[in-house]
Amino acid sequence: MRKIILASTSPYRQQLLRQLQLPFVAVAPAYDEKIASQVTPSLLVRHLALGKAQSLAVDYPDALIIGSDQVFIDQSGRSIGKPGTLEKAFQQLRQMAGKRHTFVTGLALVDSRSGTLMTDYVPFSVTFRQLSDEQIWNYLRREKPLDCAGSFKIEGLGIALMEKLEGEDYNALIGLPLIRLVSMLERCGVRILGD
Repeated sequence: MRKIILASTSPYRQQLLRQLQLPFVAVAPAYDEKIASQVTPSLLVRHLALGKAQSLAVDYPDALIIGSDQVFIDQSGRSIGKPGTLEKAFQQLRQMAGKRHTFVTGLALVDSRSGTLMTDYVPFSVTFRQLSDEQIWNYLRREKPLDCAGSFKIEGLGIALMEKLEGEDYNALIGLPLIRLVSMLERCGVRILGD
């Protein structure tokens, strides 16, 4: 089997990729993410995902390299980043409560042997429940999601913040759209379930 490289150090993406039961190596991409605010989210995440994957192609000339990137967009179309502090996380969740927001996750697969490049993106929407300040603080103290865009971890207690989830692949919400990835890998000859 071809060597599979995940161009990410994200523990969330690594955990998702392990679900496919394929051997892989996670490597930090050597890519400087430049974000142009005029670019649509779907184009931006595909560009960033591809940049991450391509940045490792020279070091892994006979591998399948997976890149992924994600933006979280509020109702007004603004990108919501990682909060970094509890106070910023509180403000993010307070502003998002009772509203629908969308994650756009980009995916790229680079076959460094053949030079084949594939990119795609998957949107996934979340609608937050109405939340009191006390509920938000209780959540933040318990989960401390300071390294997560939007200040929540859906794979943990963050599900309690939600009223509704909408999309074709729940994994895209966490950071790696596995349904699309399986299709891409199969186009490169990797049969997840065999023939």
